[in-house]
Amino acid sequence: MFFKQFYDTPLAQASYMVGCQATGEAIVIDPSRDVAPYVRTAAQEGLRIVNVTETHIHADFVSGSRELAALTGARLLLSAEGGKDWQYTYAAADNASMLHDGGVFMVGNIKIEVMHTPGHTPEHLSFVVTDTPAAAGAMGIFTGDFVFVGDVGRPDLLEKAAHVLGTMESSARTLYASLQRFLALPDHLQVWPGHGAGSACGKALGAVPFSTVGYEKLANWGLNAVSEQAFVNEVLSGQPDPPSYFARMKQVNRDGPRLLRGLATPPKLPPSSIHALVRSGATVIDTRPAATYTESHVPGTLSIPYNKSFSTWAGWLVPGETEITLIVNAAEYDITPDVLTGAVRDLAMIGLDRVTGWMDHNALPAWSEAGHALASVQQLSSHDLAAQIAHDSAKPATRSVMLIDVRNDEEWSHGHIAGAMHIPLGHLLESLSAGHDTPLIVHCQSGARSAIAASLLQRAGFR
Repeated sequence: MFFKQFYDTPLAQASYMVGCQATGEAIVIDPSRDVAPYVRTAAQEGLRIVNVTETHIHADFVSGSRELAALTGARLLLSAEGGKDWQYTYAAADNASMLHDGGVFMVGNIKIEVMHTPGHTPEHLSFVVTDTPAAAGAMGIFTGDFVFVGDVGRPDLLEKAAHVLGTMESSARTLYASLQRFLALPDHLQVWPGHGAGSACGKALGAVPFSTVGYEKLANWGLNAVSEQAFVNEVLSGQPDPPSYFARMKQVNRDGPRLLRGLATPPKLPPSSIHALVRSGATVIDTRPAATYTESHVPGTLSIPYNKSFSTWAGWLVPGETEITLIVNAAEYDITPDVLTGAVRDLAMIGLDRVTGWMDHNALPAWSEAGHALASVQQLSSHDLAAQIAHDSAKPATRSVMLIDVRNDEEWSHGHIAGAMHIPLGHLLESLSAGHDTPLIVHCQSGARSAIAASLLQRAGFR
């Protein structure tokens, strides 16, 4: 049996290929939208991808199941569980085979049993794998967003992300019931989850890529709750705020993602293009490091530095179907030799696949040479900020600045500066009234989010 995990670091998302080396057949489980690595691996291993499936309708990235099936001619296998409101609307058009709890299918000599494990989502499936020539019984389970290493899938996304009101507690109880089935599995089964540390699909995911049923029975808090009510209380508390794009991903993955037929590199635009783009209000994302951006940038551009959080904040702040232009200066980065390719890929993974062009850092001098002023953002030390707060505290009637804390709820609850206004970055613009004339100071934990916030506020006309 061939086995390989593919891990998308920006999404903290795992997908898998399992192949039967005797017959040359393979299946891919939970593929991302960048399907090239699966095709390349299959060719290297002498395998044919004959089946493509996924554990559930994903909320945090665009599924690659439809893309990979269309490219390879593989059979698409989708969940038929969850009730009428949680069916794949494109399944019939794509001739998908529908999977039910207790179903079994073969990939060469590998047996895969279907297990309905709702709670995170109503239609969620897990897959129990047996290498039949070994005659040793089941060897592992693909758990998707059901059971992670050290955590369990969050049951509140239907309400918080998909806006299906009143479902959090009932979903938590459904998840608890599904976990009782998991507890009945043999201890030796390997656990292959759909996400690792950093994903917003849970609150305490481990960084270890694999586990076993037996170890999770010992170490996973979700499998050791003293009662159903205790589990419900704990699983619904302290969950991170889901990014705003999760709701869009649910709809896209339910109705069928647009087929890309590969990730195309957008054309390079002349530096002078910046004038028309800014005048039209186009979305121009400056991917340079935050310190470089705050020192000097074109007014009206949005700073989202290209790093591990790039796709997260782009998903939060850029509406779907938006045409995007990138400002890229690859020489400044150590993360990847090709920032442009990486940024285009990461945006496409969350459905922002309309990158229409890019410019290098020469857009800035082109802006200046046309007689326009570049913008900057003043950076304050903590000592300067303390002095400013002391000054305003002494004369509250003439407060000179407003301090905005853009950290998340948990960070705020652990401690914050007295008098600060708390608005998490993802909710910043919707929470500030336009036309506010008091100068703003923005802070976070390390400065990364506050730099993005400053660009967002400047773009909206705040000082």
